[in-house]
Parts: sequence; structure tokens; C-alpha cells
Amino acid sequence: MAKVRYVGAEPVTVPELGGRLVVPDEVVEVPDARYDGYVCQPPNWEGVEEPKESAPKRAAAKTVKGDV
Repeated sequence: MAKVRYVGAEPVTVPELGGRLVVPDEVVEVPDARYDGYVCQPPNWEGVEEPKESAPKRAAAKTVKGDV
């Protein structure tokens, strides 16, 4: 889960977070897939902790001498 801070002036109810009331300067966790939907609204939200990669990057397979 990613984290964002609410920077708006008044408390808001966020349906996506189960109808939770979020107050100014509160940090909340949001689904990684929805992080961009929050931080694209700079008057209301700022990023605190970006989403973690969903899967670790795999190293390229090593070739062994004699492989075709």
C-alpha cells in the first residue's frame, strides 16, 4: 500500500477508503494501483510513500557455453 497526505482545507469523506473521514494533514494508506489518482490532485493530496513494485525485477537468464 502507498501513502498519501491530505492537504485540503476541510475534512473529507473518502468512499474508496470505506467512507473514512480524512482530516487535513492526515496520512492514509491507499491501494498502490490508485496512488496516481490521488497525487494527480496536488491541491488535495501529496505523495508520502510511493507504491512498491508489485514484482521484483528478474535478472536476465545467464547463458551457458554450449547453449543454442
